Amino acid sequence: MTNLKIVYKIIGQLLFLEATMMALCAGLSLYCNEDDVLAFVISIAIAVAGSYVLRYMGREADNSLGRRDAYLVVTLTWVAFSVFGALPYLISGYINNPTDAFFETMSGFTTTGCSIIDDVERLPHGLLMWRTMTQWIGGLGIVFFTIAVLPSMVGGNVKVFAAEATGPMRAKLHPRLSTTAKWIWTIYIGLTLSCAGCYYLSGMGLFDCVNYAMTTTATGGFATHNESTAYFNSPYVDYTAIAFMFLSGVSFTLLYSTLFKGRIRQFFKNAEFKLYISIVIVATLMITGILLYDQGYHLLDALRTSLFQVVSFITTTGIFSDDASQWHHITWVILGCCMIVGACSGSTTGGMKCIRAVMLFTIIRNEIKRILHPRAVLPVKVNGNNIPYSSQVTLLAFFTAYILLCLFTFVIMILTGIDSTNSITIAISCASNVGPGLEMIGPPMSWSMLPDATKWLLSGLMLMGRLEIFSVLVLFSPSFWKDN
Repeated sequence: MTNLKIVYKIIGQLLFLEATMMALCAGLSLYCNEDDVLAFVISIAIAVAGSYVLRYMGREADNSLGRRDAYLVVTLTWVAFSVFGALPYLISGYINNPTDAFFETMSGFTTTGCSIIDDVERLPHGLLMWRTMTQWIGGLGIVFFTIAVLPSMVGGNVKVFAAEATGPMRAKLHPRLSTTAKWIWTIYIGLTLSCAGCYYLSGMGLFDCVNYAMTTTATGGFATHNESTAYFNSPYVDYTAIAFMFLSGVSFTLLYSTLFKGRIRQFFKNAEFKLYISIVIVATLMITGILLYDQGYHLLDALRTSLFQVVSFITTTGIFSDDASQWHHITWVILGCCMIVGACSGSTTGGMKCIRAVMLFTIIRNEIKRILHPRAVLPVKVNGNNIPYSSQVTLLAFFTAYILLCLFTFVIMILTGIDSTNSITIAISCASNVGPGLEMIGPPMSWSMLPDATKWLLSGLMLMGRLEIFSVLVLFSPSFWKDN
């Protein structure tokens, strides 16, 4: 039986944290003397009131959090944060449609980065910072952030971590999950500060460098300028973004082992990392060749631009330094493959994750060998560890569910009048939490032209993509709500 009281209690406590985040943005608005201060004040009041109501409803809850409760808490937390997080946009009047406001906020928290705002430069500083902050908190996970800051606030930490973490294998650095969370968030904050420092050295203003650093390391993609990083027209900015997007796509547990344990060999022997960097190199060289011979780019420009877009797509960041929608169609296929595969598990990125691709390739190789040697015992190994049969079944189930969700979204979008090319790219983009499509909703354009019904569908798809499908899908199973 689902323990709704503990669910109410935890979400109520988490909403108070969201109100605190809004207060920081309200302080920035007040400092800049802009017109969104009142919107933040009202939003904070509503969020705090909602927090007290939910905590009152869960006042008699015990601290035992079951497996079902954990999945329900995680999914409802992301929905609640998006609902309350949409209030500053609506109350300020910068977004008038509740559907658009929810879509924008869900895109932020899931680090998808697709935006319905045609002109982001008209937004005041407070709202721009709020957009950025939603992505930065959502990068490693809302509840995971809470475990790091206030571990006593969320009961059943391990179950919650399993429901929210990315990738099929969830490695822990320490016996206590709260300690693991603190170390991972320490690395995340370190990457963000380093990125901001590098952007500042490039000549960016303080506000821009903080915002771009937060969205770069969160692999989210929201920008403070309509042209994204292309606004700065600086190779230094591009290479800085490339470096930190790439690092943010590496498993944070692997970064911890390398930076704090000195296990450098483990870094380069890791099968997932080797596939990740191999895809980046091969895809970059392929697109560089196409840009040289088909688009007339110079060598250094072609290399930098192709590397930027490949890293942006494989890490599902979605920021851009060029308009990829104007490139040869074969580059769309290459970038599409990058955003489907994604980067490493345990990072801030979306997509299927390279570890699943490694497992899938290993299973395929074993099946080919089994045809030649029917009696051979061929275990599936990744980094020297045997992958149990149950995990292999889960992998195939995830892959199947991912394809079916994309196909379902593809069909629905065609029925709403969107052409087939854009339908499939938008579906994959949202399911992989990338953001940009490749033609109609390419980098220079907005998602505001989509019908409201489609935006609700895509909002759900973004959430399922961020929580790895089954954490959300299990809630729609009748057996989830049964007593036993």
